[in-house]
Amino acid sequence: MMRNNLKIAITGGIGSGKSSVSKFIKQRGFNVISCDDIYRELLQKEYFLKELAKLFGVRVVSNGKLNRKYLSEIVFSDSEKLELLNRFTHPAIMRECFARMKDELNFCEIPLLFESGYQNLFDNVIVVLRDRAARITAIKERDGLQHQEICKRIESQFNYDIADFAKYYVIHNDCGLIDLQRQTLQILDEITIKK
Repeated sequence: MMRNNLKIAITGGIGSGKSSVSKFIKQRGFNVISCDDIYRELLQKEYFLKELAKLFGVRVVSNGKLNRKYLSEIVFSDSEKLELLNRFTHPAIMRECFARMKDELNFCEIPLLFESGYQNLFDNVIVVLRDRAARITAIKERDGLQHQEICKRIESQFNYDIADFAKYYVIHNDCGLIDLQRQTLQILDEITIKK
């Protein structure tokens, strides 16, 4: 029988479709926690913004809000600065993520799971894979970023093309939304089925 408080991470590179996978799971009534949503909430808190300004300079905060474009320019052109950002933000995000878990099956959408080494905190991982060209197209449509900016972001992340995911659930997002949903629900059945 499936035990309570099971923790499953959902991850994949930028533009892979992990948010769509999370949405399909949420539509089935499961507790899905988004680390991107938590980060957005933390950016509304004065103490969090003050710390970012301390780390990256006062220009990073403008009129009480994060200057995302400026921060992105800093961190995606300097790997040490990106590491500094991650060392500050990841633990705060993960603390909040675990605080939101319920005594049931929990799914956590975590964009930088492998980069931060948090995969071992979870009972299993759903990895969403997608062709690089399709990811670039999706990010262009979603965020309006230039090709060069997108490539910088992809290259700053974990290399999903060469990693071994044999011990995890893997979804290949290469045949459209209907197939993505089919694969997601199939994995959901595997996770929730009574042994």
